[in-house]
Amino acid sequence: MTADITGRAVAFLVAPEGIEQVELTEPWTAVEQAGGDPVLVSTQSGRVQGFHHLDKADTFPVDAVVGETGADSYDALVLPGGVANPDYLRTVGDAVRFTHAFFEQGKPVAAICHAPWLLVEADVVRGRTVTSFPSVRTDLVNAGAEWVDREVVTDRGLVTSRTPKDLAAFNAKLVEEIAEGEHRAQARSAERVSAGPAGGHSRK
Repeated sequence: MTADITGRAVAFLVAPEGIEQVELTEPWTAVEQAGGDPVLVSTQSGRVQGFHHLDKADTFPVDAVVGETGADSYDALVLPGGVANPDYLRTVGDAVRFTHAFFEQGKPVAAICHAPWLLVEADVVRGRTVTSFPSVRTDLVNAGAEWVDREVVTDRGLVTSRTPKDLAAFNAKLVEEIAEGEHRAQARSAERVSAGPAGGHSRK
């Protein structure tokens, strides 16, 4: 039975393009079906471009711009993958600060495939057990994480998975973590990060 997250606002942070579409649409649907309110956040207004591997797919309307909204407006964060998507986001200061703020506030975060690159940039994986697309493993280990090869891993409110093949497990676990709410251990872990960015801006 799916956990009930009625009324919970869930931010989906993506770049303007390079998103692996299924890693956006399937978790989005899972949040909606559980009663949640998914919100598409990007670095600029307009529409974002989804991809099926290297081929352009659909576009999706942006609900909020990352520099104009903050983690305090949401109950959880989902980070879809794709190679170009997180690779771009980790160069955007507002996106890094937005992500780090969820950890400071103890809120659930779910990242799949290449998306943990953004977690590395936000310096929030130190001392955590995670998984990812195999090519991201070295970056995570160098950032202080313990990497394991499992379809889904949960550590103090952080959910990670490897590839689209793991989406069923990923979706179930992210909804479960959102239903559980804030994790004090998540916030304590963020407090121990010595060089982490500051929290996000308030949403208007």
